[in-house]
Amino acid sequence: MSIAKIIEVSASSTKSFEDAARKGIREASKSLDNITGAWIKDQEVGVKDGEVTDYRVKMKVTFILKS
Repeated sequence: MSIAKIIEVSASSTKSFEDAARKGIREASKSLDNITGAWIKDQEVGVKDGEVTDYRVKMKVTFILKS
């Protein structure tokens, strides 16, 4: 039997939502092993002077705990 844990991760990118998600997973992987998936909970953009400045995601990241 495996035990999974879920944490919330926020990440941003100046390129796209997809890039923000990739960056968030990459950073989480530096301190977590056995990441098995992520669910994008929320997406938003930063705006300045009528232009999109960055893309932000909040995601739930699932990883398996070692026994």
